[in-house]
Amino acid sequence: EKEADKVTHDCIEMLHQIFITPLDRDQIHKLVTTMDDILDLSEDVAQCVDLYDIHRVGPEAKVLADICVRCTERTRDAVALLGDMSRGQEILNICKEIDRLETDADQVMRSAIAKLFREEADAKEILKQKAIYELLETITDRSEDVANILESIVLENA
Repeated sequence: EKEADKVTHDCIEMLHQIFITPLDRDQIHKLVTTMDDILDLSEDVAQCVDLYDIHRVGPEAKVLADICVRCTERTRDAVALLGDMSRGQEILNICKEIDRLETDADQVMRSAIAKLFREEADAKEILKQKAIYELLETITDRSEDVANILESIVLENA
């Protein structure tokens, strides 16, 4: 996460030094900072598991974590294609997939929280696990934000 913060800082610094950029400066800034948000949230999940002393989570947490991994992998794939706008349709297809994954994560989180409130008797455990589910789902929200930025970049530069 610290390395990502440095990369984010370096990218923003370079944006201010370069006179002409291949893409809109504001879009690059939004893209870099939103991707950094994803890494920050990932670190938050790991820290919360440790700080809250969580020893078990429902299987939905694993499903959400898997969705998060797929979102970040697809984000990586789409960003890697930005250098070749002739592959814009591929980027747009990846963005659609990220949007679908985010919708899946919403459904998994709602189901997980409903199950948690039905089946867990310990109020502290409910709060801890609910926080984890929500953080994981927020990662997919930020991934969708990145997909929206990528779509905008492709549509404006195609």
